[in-house]
Amino acid sequence: MISGWKKDFIEFMMSADVLRFGDFVTKSGRNTPYFVNTGNYKTGMQISRLGEFYAAAVKDAVGGDFDAMFGPAYKGIPLVTSAAGALARVYGIDKPFFFNRKEAKDHGEKGNIVGYQPKDGDRVIIIEDVITAGTAVRETMPVLTACADVKVTDMFISVNRCEVGQTPGKTAVMEVGEEFGIRVHALITVADVHDYLKEHGGYAEILPKMEAYMEKYCIL
Repeated sequence: MISGWKKDFIEFMMSADVLRFGDFVTKSGRNTPYFVNTGNYKTGMQISRLGEFYAAAVKDAVGGDFDAMFGPAYKGIPLVTSAAGALARVYGIDKPFFFNRKEAKDHGEKGNIVGYQPKDGDRVIIIEDVITAGTAVRETMPVLTACADVKVTDMFISVNRCEVGQTPGKTAVMEVGEEFGIRVHALITVADVHDYLKEHGGYAEILPKMEAYMEKYCIL
């Protein structure tokens, strides 16, 4: 049975039209019966509540044992902002945050980093939406290492899709851990979503598609 806070988070995402069911294509090109689009958070209450979910995960996993929080453009920007705010407000852990521009600015302060400017030796955590094939992480790491000699210790995501990455038999999360030494913490997994659908009626059409997708692409 799915635990209370995971159920709350799934229903929160569904109410915001962030967790959707149907026919979609992921960034990795896979056809999927469910999709997580954090770009659909659009109200102050939604982003505030989301930040609290992330902040609780950060506190439980690492407490204040890090130097800064990074949110990859574009969807990671509101995620890291709300998470940093909630972490300070709810738990008294006040940490700097920063994010990147997709295109470097050639005037004013220049560069592509906004907010905190990382320093050599900083321990950085990443706040992101999902990991499917690990593509976004591989794009993010050069951005961070170009800033300074930082150590990325942990990454927090909304959903672990538990999908095979570039190496047969390994999920993208496993690969990220092995390739970069990053511990990935997910608020929920695809298995949690599946269990929620099974426990709550009205998803008879989606469940077989979810199960077929999980059997084809996922390692649980």
